Amino acid sequence: MKRIAWLFIWVCATLSAQAAETLHLYTWADYISPEVVQKFEKQHGCKVVIDTFDSNESMFAKFKAGAAGYDLVFPTAYMIQVMHAQGMLADLDHKLIPNLPNIDPAVLAKVKDQTMAHSVPYTLAYACIAVRADKIKGPPAEATWALFDRAALAGRMTLLDDMRESIGAALKSLGHSINTRDEAQLAAARDVLIRWKKNIARFDNEGYKSGIDSAEFLLVHGYSGDLFQVQMENPKVEILIPREGVTLGCDEMVIPKTAKQPALAHAFINFVLDPAIAAENMEWMGYYCPNKPAMAKVSPEFLKNPAVTIPAELQAKCEVIEDLGPDLAKYTKVWDQVKAAR
Repeated sequence: MKRIAWLFIWVCATLSAQAAETLHLYTWADYISPEVVQKFEKQHGCKVVIDTFDSNESMFAKFKAGAAGYDLVFPTAYMIQVMHAQGMLADLDHKLIPNLPNIDPAVLAKVKDQTMAHSVPYTLAYACIAVRADKIKGPPAEATWALFDRAALAGRMTLLDDMRESIGAALKSLGHSINTRDEAQLAAARDVLIRWKKNIARFDNEGYKSGIDSAEFLLVHGYSGDLFQVQMENPKVEILIPREGVTLGCDEMVIPKTAKQPALAHAFINFVLDPAIAAENMEWMGYYCPNKPAMAKVSPEFLKNPAVTIPAELQAKCEVIEDLGPDLAKYTKVWDQVKAAR
């Protein structure tokens, strides 16, 4: 009888421990399909809690301040370089991620951690523009950054509230690299941004989605996946890839050294790299997951996304944001000047 009672207590304790397993994710808004999360929870008998950030810089600042409650984080490649250099990231155990070979080698060639020692590509995205051409008077909208100079749209436009993205847009409009260290080029980009600032309603990272949908804004600078989600609901939203080129962002999955559930974090990475799951996930969020076998499972509608089927000649003009080391201070100075300008 005592043995049965002990066994009952042990089973209850085991089940309680399993039920208590919680995976804490720190990522961008609307970046993982809720159905995918539910499937993972069911398969692994756990709970997934998601917190969101709106910029790499705010995420990094939280970690620098001592955040230790996250098991899996989704930063952009350039910020991963910074986090790795500061010893924040755990090495990955490839034996626990058998789906790693599904990652597109062409995408790996664009990131720093090409062996996936501490990071795994999750999405590839562009910061591009979208317009409500049905509401714009005059000539048809061209795919160019120069659209932000159109005074007729003053007060009806937004730029991303992101230093590297918006300075990068201004640099691209001038034919310069988004990773330039040249102070004269950065000064010229500053002047462009100050000129654009006079036309925009605000710098914005979230409201542009509902704004372009409702036609509160007629031209917005935003992330390709976010804009594709809006376009799927509202065909009047037109996505444009500026002819001068755009920033190319690769967000990746990393496990902090402070993670309390590293095994579960590895399991989640492997789960979202499954071709069927990756296809479902990318169709929901509108971003391209660089998973080669998954592309055979997505719908023809998804492939119409301009940021997924971007022409080769435009791809050649797109650049990955790099970690600039000490030269980042040059960008911070420009951004402060732009924000202070009236």
